[in-house]
This record gives sequence, structure tokens and C-alpha cells, in this order.
Amino acid sequence: MNSRADEVRKGQELSLLPVREMVLFPQALIPITVGREGSVRLIQSLGPDDRMIAIVTQRDPRAERPGPGELHAVGTAALIHKVVRPPNDNLLVFLEGVQRIRVTEAVQYEPFLRVRVEPLEDVLPAAPDPEFEALVRHVRDLFQEIVSATPNLSDELQALVSGLDEPVRLSDFIAASLPTLSMQLRQELLETLDVAARLKRLAAELTKELEVLRLRSKIQSEVQEQVNQSQREYLLREQMKAIQKELGDSDEGQEIDELRKKIDSAGMPEEVRKDALRELNRLQKIPQAAAEYTVARTYLEWLVALPWATSSAAEVDVARAEKILNEDHYDLEKVKQRILEYLAVFQLKRDLKGPILCFVGPPGVGKTSLGKSIARALGRKFVRISLGGMHDEAEIRGHRRTYIGALPGQILQGIRRAETNDPVFMLDEVDKLGRDFRGDPAAALLEVLDPEQNHTFRDHYLDVPFDLSKVLFICTANMLDTIPPALLDRMEVLELPGYTAEEKAHIARQYLIPKQAREHGLEVDQHIRFTEDGLGEIIRRYTHEAGVRNLERELATICRKRAKQVAGGATGVLDVTPEVVRELLGVPRFRIETELEERTRKPGVAVAVAWTPAGGDILFVEAARMARGEARGRGEFTVTGQVKDVMQESMRAALTWVRANADLLGIDPAEFEKWDLHIHVPAGAVPKDGPSAGVTMATALVSLFTETPVRPYVAMTGEITLTGHVLPVGGIKEKVLAARRSGVREMILPAENEPNLLEDVPEHLRRGMKFHFVKTIDEVLEHALGAALALRRPVAAAARPGTGNQPAAARPQ
Repeated sequence: MNSRADEVRKGQELSLLPVREMVLFPQALIPITVGREGSVRLIQSLGPDDRMIAIVTQRDPRAERPGPGELHAVGTAALIHKVVRPPNDNLLVFLEGVQRIRVTEAVQYEPFLRVRVEPLEDVLPAAPDPEFEALVRHVRDLFQEIVSATPNLSDELQALVSGLDEPVRLSDFIAASLPTLSMQLRQELLETLDVAARLKRLAAELTKELEVLRLRSKIQSEVQEQVNQSQREYLLREQMKAIQKELGDSDEGQEIDELRKKIDSAGMPEEVRKDALRELNRLQKIPQAAAEYTVARTYLEWLVALPWATSSAAEVDVARAEKILNEDHYDLEKVKQRILEYLAVFQLKRDLKGPILCFVGPPGVGKTSLGKSIARALGRKFVRISLGGMHDEAEIRGHRRTYIGALPGQILQGIRRAETNDPVFMLDEVDKLGRDFRGDPAAALLEVLDPEQNHTFRDHYLDVPFDLSKVLFICTANMLDTIPPALLDRMEVLELPGYTAEEKAHIARQYLIPKQAREHGLEVDQHIRFTEDGLGEIIRRYTHEAGVRNLERELATICRKRAKQVAGGATGVLDVTPEVVRELLGVPRFRIETELEERTRKPGVAVAVAWTPAGGDILFVEAARMARGEARGRGEFTVTGQVKDVMQESMRAALTWVRANADLLGIDPAEFEKWDLHIHVPAGAVPKDGPSAGVTMATALVSLFTETPVRPYVAMTGEITLTGHVLPVGGIKEKVLAARRSGVREMILPAENEPNLLEDVPEHLRRGMKFHFVKTIDEVLEHALGAALALRRPVAAAARPGTGNQPAAARPQ
């Protein structure tokens, strides 16, 4: 029990000194600073024999004049041992806690609080309790361990605690001495009278604090260990550098020496080698930790990695190359002959500069795969980059080294990947290059694709000349119109036309069917077999293209469905007949042969043959007339079907010629004033342009006004002039192929295009079709509308000079 307990009586009045952010425990001796006016007056009012006051912690430390409701109910009676008056207005008071007290009521509020209190007695076990004794020892051990683990706690606390045998004094001493306890917990310990409960609460808090100290100590030790290890490694590394420097064998020196050896063995031209050595000498002076060191080293690594003197060692064998080209591709004779000519010259003259070939043709005709075959035939590496959608000039020429993350352009990156300076380099989709604020990639290609300039090609990143003259550049495009003229001038254009149905059937049997069967786990002639009629049904009724990409897709669909049947237990071989094709692929998508006859039965409809980037195609030109209202003035002329400017001009030229020659055609000129005219080109969602449908439009108008239907299965192409002449057009082979695919039996062509037909279209493609070569629109009408129109025309027209009334001889092929 406390020896001073009899000094506090129940109901005794004491002056109350409110304190904040502290709790005074019995037997504790602490100094406090008193500065508030009421507190100073309280200390000053005490007499020599009245040295006991009540110390109570206020609930809100921000309150300046706390009342009884703002103070805790339990506090400590304390004796004032000494009061020191510093030079300022504050007082330094030394207090000793005596006993726990409870404030029962306030008896004075001004100038300071006086309260009536009652003493509180600690509750100990009535009989010796081993569990309680163990708890006391546990709390003592925990506190001593915390003191030993905390550098800012004095080691004397361990000795003081070990000398405390009374549980009450031990608990109060530990609660007062541990600085990490919160004010709330200290107040709870002060208010807890059951000593055993007080010790348990204290033990839990000490255990938690000890765990935090252990974790902190572990973290500090790990961090310190890492710091020490880093310092140790740094010191060792610096010592090693010093030793290696003395021995002349440092890592930096090794790296510089390796780069120097690579520069010497790279086979660089003398100018490039001087630049590389100059950069290497600069690299030696840059500290390894500097960012510039990595930039310079990367630059040198790019220089030494390029194949300056490494070429393909394969010998050129023209016969072997021809065999490979024939194995990989069917037909394309003109392209193959041009490649074999190049190989033959290269075999005789090894320093031949590579030509710039440009394969132009519709999708799916084998442009990209032809480039791979050329590389295989030459025994060279094949590199391909896609230019489609490229907008940044730096993609071709690279970025300056001053930019973060700069790299060479795609050209030199491809050369590095090939590891030779003479690969077959394919620039795919050159007609789809773009341009924006970052430059024009097509302009950057001007130097790359010029054999007279590309032997000194400079990439922005490397900024040294690299010889590209040995590279065989091959470009691919679907059309030439979008390629800049300056770039097109540097290329040798080789056109790859579309395939006929017979050629598609041959390609399918030789290449596509074995490939798709293999990819779907089938065996040809064991699981599936395509009949001639079945394959023809797929080509005619389910595909309508110049290439074979959609054909391969349909073949893959049939193989996939057959694979499902085989996986389900089907046995035997499936013969793909037209019936099976319709069963597996559904309703046929195209019926162009029947359309030709059906749609040309009525007057005013003519068939044109047009060229498109996807190959040739046929167009139906339809003309109609409507009665003009009296209030509408002259007859109107309407054009629809997404027809662009050039095609609209051809329509107006055709109408002008028809009106100018109405009397010779047996048409009353007054008819043009009575009717509104409308020319429509179906497939209105597809843009159409070009002058080659001029003769078709004139034929449709004459057919409309003379009410004479165009002969069935007749198609035509050619540009019309106001004087009735028919001018030559391009894309003859593509147009002939499109007409053949569509079931056209007769074609009307400009006379000047006859050499194009004989040279570009093989004889087997012309066989079965009749071609009429015409010079004037009169001849076109004779072949398109036949004798029915001739009966309508005045006899005088026969003697009219320059009308071309003598029909050109049909040339069956």
C-alpha cells in the first residue's frame, strides 16, 4: 500500500491543476511548466504547509480554461517539492505523485478550480497467486527487453525495474517511463484499479511495442547490410579498376579493344572507318556512368553490325532459277523472263547494279510470294517491310542521334537482319504510302530506289554512306496512280494480270488444294478429291476476283467441313462435285453469265469492261428517258452511280455526239427536247472513273432512242471524242480476262489496242472469243446493234466521208 495514502482523505478539498498531453502516476517525480493565468495563480496561492494539489488531465488539450466537464474524473494527488521562477512569466514546478484520486464535485471555479476528492485504493489478489506472480515477471522482462532494444532509453531503467518488487509501483513506473504509450492508454492505466488487469493491459501493449522494435531492427539491419554491401562492392570495384588500370586490362579497355577489333574486321570503307574510329576515341573519354556513353556505344554497335563487305556466296544458276520459279508460280511468263534476263546478265557481270522492279497487279496474284521465290532462286536472303500506311519519313531514313531512343530506318534495319549487303528487299504496298507533318516517306525512297544514287545512301542515324546498289529492290502495288511520278520513274514496272478460270483451276490443283488439305490434316485422294466440275463451280459461282485469295479461302472452307466429317467418323473419299459444293458453301454468290443476257434484252443497256485495282470487271451502263413536264424548260441530263468527273465528261461527250449525228442515226432531233435523260451505272456504292466507257455510253443512248437492244454477250471499251473517233485505253489484258470470266463472247476494242491484245493476251485466252477493232463510233454501233440499226439509218449516211461505215473485220481468235 502507498505510505502516503493517509494524506488524502475522502471529501478533502484540493486545488486542481489541469494538465494536457501528460498523465502523472503515483510515485513519479516530474517537472512541469505552468503558464496559464489560473494555474499560475493556483501555485502562487499555496502556503508553505499547503503543498498538495490535484493533477488531472484535460480531455481536449486545446481548451485554455477547462471546466469540470472537460477533465477526466480520475487524476493523481501530488506534492509540490519545488517551484522555480524563470525570467519569463512561466513557472517550473517539480511534482511528486502521491495517490490516485477521483474528483467528486467542484467547490470553486475562479480564479482556479478547487474540487472535493476521494482516494482510490489499488486492488491486489487476496492470496498469493502464481499466475499473478508470473504476470509481474513477464511485464518486467518485456520492459527490460524493450529498454535494451531502444537506444534512446537509459540502461538505468533496467536496474530500477529489477529492484521494484511491488506490482503497483512496477506497473506505475513502467507506464510513466515508456514514451511510446499514448495519452489515452496512460489514462486508462491510471483509471484501472485492479492491478492484475492493469498488468495484463500493459503486457499486451509491451508485447506489441517489442514486436515493432524487432521489425524495425530487422529492417535497419537489412538496409544497413545492403548499404554495406553496396559500399563494399563499390570499393572493391574501384580497387579492381585501379589494379586493372595498372595492368592495362580494364573492362572499359576490353570493351574499347573489342569494338576496335570489330571496326577493323567489319570491312568498312575508309571514310566510314575513320568516322567509327573518331567516335571510338570519343567514347574512351566518356565516363561509363554518363548517358552519352550508352548512346555512343550503341551507335558503334550499329556500325560494326552492318554487313559492309558480306555478300551472298551463292553462285548464279539460270537453269536452276528457272526451275524454282516454275515450281512456285504458274504462268507469269513475262515476269519470269525479266528475272531470268537479270540473272543471266548478273552471271556474266558480277558487279551489276540491282534493278528496281515493281510488281503491279490486283490482290492475290502472287506479288509477295514471287519476291520470295526470286530470293530462293538467287540464293539470297529475303527481307520484307510493309509501307502501307507509313507516314513518317524517319521510318525510311531513321532518326537523328540527338533524339531519345533513336534508331536507323527500316532500310538499314532490314539489311542488318539479312546479314548480307545484297538481299532481295521487298517494299510491299508502295502505292499506299502516306504523308503528314512528319515528312513524305515516298520522297525518302527516291534515293533508296535510284541505282545511280543509292550506292551512297545516308541514314540520319548513322550519317555515313552505305552502298545499297547490290540490293535487289522489289516493290509491289495494286495500282500506279497513287505512286508519285518521280518515284515511279525509278522503277521498272512489271504487270501481273489476273488469272483465267483455267489458270485458277491449274493453280488450285497444283498449289492450293495440296496446301489446304495438308493444313487441315487431310490426304488428297484419300479423304477428299475435287472434280473438274466441282472446282469450276467454285471458281465461277463463288469467287469473282483477279487473283486466287478468295478461291483459297473457299477451298479452306470445304476442307474444314470435310475435316469435321472425318473427325466424326466419316470414311472414304469425298468427291467434291457441283452438288457437294452447293451443299457445303451454300447458295452461289455470282451468276454473271445469265445477267448478260437478261439485262441487255431491253434497249438502253450496254456492257462496258473496266479496269480496277482489283483486276478487270464488267459494268452495265443503263440509259432511260422520261417525259418532260411543260414547265421544266429544256430536257435534263442526270448521272448516278458514284460516277467521278472524268466519267461524267465522257457521258456528256457521248450525248453530244449522239445529238450531233441524230439525223444519220434515224433519230428525230426534237426527241432530245421532249425527254429528260438519266444514265446510271449500277453498283452505286463503288466509285467509278475514267474515259474508257465513252463508247458504251454512246451505244446505250443510241440503243435507247432507236429502241434497238444491244446484242447479247457483247462488251466494249474505248474513249469517245466529239468527232466520233474511238481512242485507245489501257488495261487490255485485265479487261479481256474480266470479259472471259463473265461469259462475254464478243469484245469491241479500239483499233490502236490491237497490238496490246496480241502481245499481252496469250492465244489460249483469246480462243473462243471474237474481237472487233474499231476506229469510229459508227463501227461500234454496227457491231453492237447490228443490222436492225442499219435499216433505220438514211442511205445518205453510207456515202458520208469519215463515218467509218465499213465494218471492221471481226477477228476470231
